[in-house]
Amino acid sequence: MDNRIAASELIINNRGAVYHLDVRPDELAPTIITVGDPDRVGAVSKHFDKIESTHQHREFVTHTGYIGDKRLSVVSTGIGTDNIDIVLNELDALVNIDFDTRLVKQTLTSLKIVRLGTSGALQESIPVDSFVVSSHGLGLDNLMNYYVFENTTSEKQLLQSFRGQVFLQPGGANPCLFEASASLQSLFTEGFHTGITVTCPGFYAPQGRVLRGTLSNPNLIDNLTSFNYENHRITNFEMETSAIYGMGRVLGHECLSVSAIVANRIRKEFSKDGGAAVASLIEKGLGIIAAI
Repeated sequence: MDNRIAASELIINNRGAVYHLDVRPDELAPTIITVGDPDRVGAVSKHFDKIESTHQHREFVTHTGYIGDKRLSVVSTGIGTDNIDIVLNELDALVNIDFDTRLVKQTLTSLKIVRLGTSGALQESIPVDSFVVSSHGLGLDNLMNYYVFENTTSEKQLLQSFRGQVFLQPGGANPCLFEASASLQSLFTEGFHTGITVTCPGFYAPQGRVLRGTLSNPNLIDNLTSFNYENHRITNFEMETSAIYGMGRVLGHECLSVSAIVANRIRKEFSKDGGAAVASLIEKGLGIIAAI
């Protein structure tokens, strides 16, 4: 039986790099920071003591380098869970598939992946410019419906409670939920809020915003804010976290999402300097990640 992965399934370009990221296996570090905005990659790597390589293809920018002896890669994903599907699969391929034989390696590598992003708070007590660690990623998109995965008992119970408390449009999302890496989360405690992050498949109606359209559930924000189960609450929402956690579960990687809060939807406030909040998160996050 031929177990080689076909050229149509794993696309490798002329320089031996995976197609979308344009990165070769030797150009990726085992500890990875993901950011949404391609311009934010440089905002992270400017803190590196040494930059080893830089690559860009479309919205996917990758810088690999060192802080002291710690080798790190920072990768931009762009917006949305569809892009996370591309990025996480290709990061996994770079470490767990032999590009010469196109065979899955016998010994698999588990990456450490930390998202440093932006988000909107769903609790009045979480101010703009503060930071939130996502204890769970709860997806209102449909990406993970295409994969086979196992939930823990506690994840199943939390998801069941969410389905009972929060109205979702019939025929819409089939929500999924995944816990963060416990070992990574334990490093991000002092100075961070913690809670469930909801991942939405859009920025406007899926996050309860209406400009000229009409919301199918005008009470979505209230439903999310009021959710409570055994002291778990929904702290914020954005557009990537649940997919990172879900793909990490499927592929065997440790994942954590940390967000700078640039909006508070309950207070109806937006940060006066979101860039400064993100810069502060990057500096604080790098101090922790470089010591992993």
